[in-house]
Amino acid sequence: MKRINNSVIALSLFIGMANANAQEKKQLTLDEAVQLGIQNSKSLKIDAAKIEEATADLLEAKNKQLPELKVSGSYMYLPIKPNIDLKLPGVSAAGGPEVHQVAYGSVNLSVPIYNGGRIKYGIQSAKYLVEASKLSTENDKIAIAYNVAQAYNNLFKANQSIKVLEENLTASQKRDDTFLKLENNGVIARNDRLKANLQTSNIELQLLEAKNNYNIANINMDLLLGLPDNTEIEVDQNYIDEGAEVKAVDFYVNEARENRKDLKALAQQRKAAELGSRSAKAENLPSIAFTGGYVAADIPKFLTLYNAVNVGVGVSYNLSNIWKENSSLRQSQAREKQLAANDELLNDNIKLDVNREYQNTDYSKKRIAVYEKAAEQANENYRITKNKYDNGLSTMTELLDADAAQISSNVGVINAKADAALAYRKLLQTTGTLTIK
Repeated sequence: MKRINNSVIALSLFIGMANANAQEKKQLTLDEAVQLGIQNSKSLKIDAAKIEEATADLLEAKNKQLPELKVSGSYMYLPIKPNIDLKLPGVSAAGGPEVHQVAYGSVNLSVPIYNGGRIKYGIQSAKYLVEASKLSTENDKIAIAYNVAQAYNNLFKANQSIKVLEENLTASQKRDDTFLKLENNGVIARNDRLKANLQTSNIELQLLEAKNNYNIANINMDLLLGLPDNTEIEVDQNYIDEGAEVKAVDFYVNEARENRKDLKALAQQRKAAELGSRSAKAENLPSIAFTGGYVAADIPKFLTLYNAVNVGVGVSYNLSNIWKENSSLRQSQAREKQLAANDELLNDNIKLDVNREYQNTDYSKKRIAVYEKAAEQANENYRITKNKYDNGLSTMTELLDADAAQISSNVGVINAKADAALAYRKLLQTTGTLTIK
């Protein structure tokens, strides 16, 4: 009984280890994959940090409009008696007190009143840059959504290729068996049988390559989605039926101009740069602030000072601005010109991208009709060849070739639909309207 129990335990451990090492399978729809890709995107984490940085810059700009309150104090010990010579009339320093320590403290308050608008422009500019960072993040999300869809499509097509090659390999192996029998019966030459074997070997090599491509595509998906790299993703091919009737190209160009997040982000950056130029001009203006303070001092046996409260208005102006050229203004104006040129270039690229993806989408949809026609022809060819084979008018080789062509054509229709669905998503990405469910 003990030996049986040990055997059961050993078997259980073996099964457990086998299951632990087995590749986990996970079925995902395309929308689920996109959500995972966005949740686990490394680039979006970088974008989130950039938004935090821009928000911190906005907080710093707002802090500049708040009062400045500084407190300072000091205590000093004087080991050597200082020489004190009072210049007050009727007061002599001779025989005065010995001073060995000094303590004093002060409180200073400064409230900005006017600084040429630099604080106001800085706050507005920082707000625009925060919004630009958020828009850039949204643009990256759309790009990630398409990248995941592209990887998903590649995985699906790689799986379809494996199915086709496995079907072709099975058909080729059956043909090899038939040719071997025919050779043994002296019906065909050995050279013909070897040609068939060579074709089978080529299919086996293609199948190995297809499986290798599938494994690479699967690992790529695991990394994109943040899944363990031993997860085998099972795709849902229903996504290939997605898509809508394609409208005129001008519609998509207008959609892009209204919805592209990178274009909107650039517009916010241009507003921030314009305010930067205003702020740079304000550097040539004086600054005015309300000031206040309190001073206290204590020199034992000599002086005690308290309730020394002061209020007033402070004016600050950098006289070197008279002969120094405002480099900050020139830098900001150059930044404005650069962003304006980038805006023109981006608009041209958007128009080019939309037109290119529109043509690719139209081309992909037309390919479906061609593949469907080819599949219809292949199916009819197999039916005719099968009928001829049953009546002894066709060879096994012709039948197997017709069967393989039928399988390949039918899978070609599915792949064409998958490419069309992906092309439509690419078109939506270029317009900035690719939805993330």
